[in-house]
Amino acid sequence: MSPEEIFAAAGVRGFLHARRLGSADAVGVGADSPVVLASVVKVPLAFEFARQVAAGQLDPADRVRASAADRLGGTGSAGFADDAEYSLRDAALLALSVSDNTAADLLFDRVGVENVRSLLAELGLPRTRVIGAPRDVLRTIVEDTEAGRPVRALDPLRTSATTPREMTKLLSAIWAGDVGAPVREWMSAQVSWHRLTAGFPPEVAVAGKTGTMPGIRNEIGVATYPDGAAYAVAVFTVGGAETLRRPDIDQAIGAAARAAVDQLRS
Repeated sequence: MSPEEIFAAAGVRGFLHARRLGSADAVGVGADSPVVLASVVKVPLAFEFARQVAAGQLDPADRVRASAADRLGGTGSAGFADDAEYSLRDAALLALSVSDNTAADLLFDRVGVENVRSLLAELGLPRTRVIGAPRDVLRTIVEDTEAGRPVRALDPLRTSATTPREMTKLLSAIWAGDVGAPVREWMSAQVSWHRLTAGFPPEVAVAGKTGTMPGIRNEIGVATYPDGAAYAVAVFTVGGAETLRRPDIDQAIGAAARAAVDQLRS
């Protein structure tokens, strides 16, 4: 099945871009459509952190403290019952491996939202917009819900957003040199194997980062084959808002990614 057929079978609108790293070969489905970043925003955050560390601007061993005022609820330290302290590099690991929103907030505080925006501009990603840290997106959800108006966080024109093509360009930059090595390691440690990773055989190494909100399920990542060929893939879906748990849509994300990579390999 083609990616379009896979998305249709799952009952979602799907947007995808895949490119072979080091090559101009690429395929896409709505690759230039605006899509909500959700937790995929943690990838450019981590890359800017790695760049600042490499430039000597930040010490990765510096400590941050996740207090009750910082905890948003969810995975990692965001859901802890007690205060916790960890290094900046461990904050980056938590943000990418278990999508810890509090760790991402604390890392944004040190890295700077404006610096992440500058990174995106430098990489030539004009359609990728970051309105702030996870706490800032949550604030818009609370405000909109209390006011009884449409939630901005679900609208790519009014929240942190991107396009699939720009995300594979970001991944290409992360995979291009030594500065991105820590980000590649943190993405390889992601514990969510139910989307991109599930679409590929076990001999293919997949490093990725998911993003999830009601009706929005995403993942970007790189699949590296035993022959050394590597493919950056970005998949974004809209639909299935009735519950966060939709294994069929998760599986469709992996299947569509695999179908796109198979096109490139053929």
